[in-house]
Amino acid sequence: MKSFAIASALLALALSLSGCISAPITLTPQTEQRLQAQAPIRFLLTFDDGPSASGYNNPTRSVMADLANNPVLPGIKAVFFLQTEASRSGGSSRGRKTMEREFAAGHVLAFHTATAFHTNHRWLSDAELERTLSQGAADIAAITGVSPTLVRPPFWNYDRRTFAAYQRHGMKVLLTDLSANDGKIWGFNASPRRRENLIRQLSVVRERIALGELPTVDGVIPVVVTFHDINRYTARHLQEYLQILMDSARIDGLKTAAEPFYTDHAALERAALARTVKQASEEVHLPGVWNWVWDADSK
Repeated sequence: MKSFAIASALLALALSLSGCISAPITLTPQTEQRLQAQAPIRFLLTFDDGPSASGYNNPTRSVMADLANNPVLPGIKAVFFLQTEASRSGGSSRGRKTMEREFAAGHVLAFHTATAFHTNHRWLSDAELERTLSQGAADIAAITGVSPTLVRPPFWNYDRRTFAAYQRHGMKVLLTDLSANDGKIWGFNASPRRRENLIRQLSVVRERIALGELPTVDGVIPVVVTFHDINRYTARHLQEYLQILMDSARIDGLKTAAEPFYTDHAALERAALARTVKQASEEVHLPGVWNWVWDADSK
């Protein structure tokens, strides 16, 4: 089953870059009418796998700079899901300093892994899972003063055992509504159909919003978006991505809040916690083919 999971994950990544993106779901008059009763959306930005430990044009620090200063909305705050012990991420001195900068800038530090590599938590023994969760929580608490409350399992994948372990450590699982498909595989780190991809994905989320399936927090509906701050392509194009998200909302018939991104740490954290998975058995909606991958793996 483990080998099937690896093959499935690689297939999912390959498909995400293949250019096979369906057309957006058509906005019907019925959906348009239902949307009028819903609150505006606000994009909740998240970044996986960082921080970068690169000493050359560090992409994580470039992302932070563009979040702080951009033509769409200066001062954007994001959730960074960290690899706290990976040598090319948080396990380096530069990585630790970058995490400190992220926190000082008002971003939310959350847990991704505390293994040497980007390892699926389901493949860890009970003892190793417990050790890495404790280590990652300690790494983040050393910077923020408190243990992290948010976790994103690598590859979005968890089961009852790992979910229960997260709960024991006070961590709640945050998945995503939109994925930029910018995870680097086999040296390829571009996103040639980034605009079509996000427009299509947001049209799917729009249908759920129209049905009242997403919660309203502080008067807005948080829509979770995932990028990878270790990806230099993402770092170079982040300001473009921000504008693409705004364009996608307009094209898909969604109204955005006066502040379309989060600029306050506390509001960001409240919104993220409201979007977390409440039970391991809860039906989740992952973008692209990821639901199919993990549904097949569980059978």
